[in-house]
Amino acid sequence: MRKYVKHVLFTSFLLVVISVCGQKKNTATVAFPYTVSEETGKREMSEAMKRSFENYEGIHPAENELYSQFKYTQLKGFNYNGHNGTISRRDPSKIIYENGKYYVWYTYRNTIVPPIGSKRADESTETIPSTDWDLCEIWYATSEDGFTWEEKGVAIPRPPKPEVGWRSVSTTDILKWKGKYYLYYQGFMEASGKSGDHCPVAMSYSDSPNGPWTAVKGAVIENGAEGEWDQYAIHDPYPLIHDGKVYIYYKSAFNRPGNVWVAGGLAIADNPMGPFKKHPLNPVLNSGHEVALFPFKEGVAAFVIKDGNEHSTIQYAKDWVNFKIAAVSELFPYAPGPYVPDAFTDTKDGRGITWGLSHFINASGSSKTAHSILARFDCDLSRDINDKEMKHTRNNFRPEIYFSKGLSRKQKERILKNNK
Repeated sequence: MRKYVKHVLFTSFLLVVISVCGQKKNTATVAFPYTVSEETGKREMSEAMKRSFENYEGIHPAENELYSQFKYTQLKGFNYNGHNGTISRRDPSKIIYENGKYYVWYTYRNTIVPPIGSKRADESTETIPSTDWDLCEIWYATSEDGFTWEEKGVAIPRPPKPEVGWRSVSTTDILKWKGKYYLYYQGFMEASGKSGDHCPVAMSYSDSPNGPWTAVKGAVIENGAEGEWDQYAIHDPYPLIHDGKVYIYYKSAFNRPGNVWVAGGLAIADNPMGPFKKHPLNPVLNSGHEVALFPFKEGVAAFVIKDGNEHSTIQYAKDWVNFKIAAVSELFPYAPGPYVPDAFTDTKDGRGITWGLSHFINASGSSKTAHSILARFDCDLSRDINDKEMKHTRNNFRPEIYFSKGLSRKQKERILKNNK
């Protein structure tokens, strides 16, 4: 009897082993299917193919609501003084819709000469700017269609010395909170380039998007302590409402001397006046130069455009803090200020975006007349439309576009030397 039991147990064990081995063999030998279904995502796959099923909203960009190409349109209504470099508009805010019109705020420079460059910052004066964002004010414009704009004039002038921003106020963004309006912006106390781009965040508030604006004394978000990643700069303040609080995302540059690292941080307050508390996991984004985000489903999506290992991506954080790559694209809008209808609604069902304003920093094509211009971008990062033209995955440019990105003289010399 004992021998019989042992025989049965051994036979059962062999059947299990054969079955398991057969399953493994079957998984390894069955080719990846031509037609992909939900079941396909359950099979054993390479890490690359696994990412297609696990990291993105769709296995193909056409099915990924956080993937888009971008289209650009030249705006009407702005004068640039013949593009001689003396007038510049850059870094548009989010766009809001009030009083039957779209509103946007932006960095505005109108100087007697173009910028002389950050390396010559010591030569700058009260009328000669070092950079494109030196000696600036914050202006605003309105539009009925988002293509033709009417410039309304100054919203935030430079305050008197020595208040925060006396040298320049720039790179603003808008918040609407309980019927009032708040503009957050960078406040410079010296010409950009003298010590880098060092500045904290200042703020003004108003009962109307048309002003008048009342400036808050001092900084509302201070630089970090000595030795911290944001000890010198809190740039691009970008407010949203989440969980009944004000979330302000920002960027800072660090790791000097060496390869400069630009990353994104987060500061949170119970109300627009602060105090703002920086998130303990800062930086929350490891790449990106400009700052632009929008609510999406229960989380938030971020443009990660220039600088860093993860540039040219759109990232998503379900918890508004821990971001993961959601899409990779090209020709991103620089310094985007999107139209985000639900930016201040504390939504748990973010709908996404379809358009906004951005800037081009090389409008004249010459460093001697350096200035920036505003432009419109359109996209399909919305859950409410399905624009197939925005979902293709390649741009075909004429050869001269590629040849314009040719080798520098130094690179040619290196190649010729190595050829010998």
